[in-house]
Amino acid sequence: MLVRILGSGAGGGFPQWNCNCSNCAGYRQGTIRAHARTQSSIAISPDGSKWMLGNASPDIRSQLAEFTAVHPRGAVRDCGIEAVVLIDSQLDHVTGLLSLRESHKPLKVYCTERTHEDLVSGFPLFSILEHYCRIDWQPVPVDETWMALDGIGGLSLVAIPLTSKPPPYSPHRQNTRPGDNIALLVKDDESGRTLFFAPGLGLMEQHLEAWMSDADCLLVDGTFWTDDEMQRQGAGQKRATEMGHLALSGPDGLIEQISRFSKPRKVLIHINNTNPILDEDSPQRSLLADKGIEVSFDGMEIEI
Repeated sequence: MLVRILGSGAGGGFPQWNCNCSNCAGYRQGTIRAHARTQSSIAISPDGSKWMLGNASPDIRSQLAEFTAVHPRGAVRDCGIEAVVLIDSQLDHVTGLLSLRESHKPLKVYCTERTHEDLVSGFPLFSILEHYCRIDWQPVPVDETWMALDGIGGLSLVAIPLTSKPPPYSPHRQNTRPGDNIALLVKDDESGRTLFFAPGLGLMEQHLEAWMSDADCLLVDGTFWTDDEMQRQGAGQKRATEMGHLALSGPDGLIEQISRFSKPRKVLIHINNTNPILDEDSPQRSLLADKGIEVSFDGMEIEI
């Protein structure tokens, strides 16, 4: 199974267009060693030919332009993307679908019923896209059962519900239920090897541990280093947990949680522009290296 990191940054990317935090300012001034990042999305394939997208970020057009494996081959209208799987209805994960509106065939989108409700009501993206291309919605169950991906033989997935609120525009914002946010376990049917994908992980829930510990690779939430990072940087008032992200550091942080798992390769994605791990010479980055935890970057390729 092949995984391409199309974008590794959190909402706004890095540097963020209106941000003057120490990382963004340092990058622009050339005083820190760091790489620019677009907003997070990934591509997965069993064979390098047919691909599924994990989310469609606002930067999807430029991300696909850099990814030759999905470029048109023989036909006048052609692409290697066969499906899009959404983990939630957050703007950062779905607005890239607008850039796919020229699709020459029905756009196959997998998501939960809760996410579908948001995208036909509070943010009627599917209704808008129907004026340009047909949306072939494939419901994703949240009962932790395996399902095949139509059109991409060789891949199966399980949707694992996470405790998280839907977006502010959701009609059920105050009525949180399973399916508002999910993690994905994607399996290569031939090898049996698996990827656990969760760019938004606000709480290490007990039911996740068995899935994560047995996966071959974890591609998980690296948004914030500390819970009060936005406040420390003067970039916002919300804490990481309020935004649906478990901070990396601390005795109950994500680093300590995933360090308990010996089997999987561990890679962080969805890195916020304020996170000190963006500075490749930072002590925080050294700590990750000591723990055997990698930081993804745009264009990174992972073979599982």
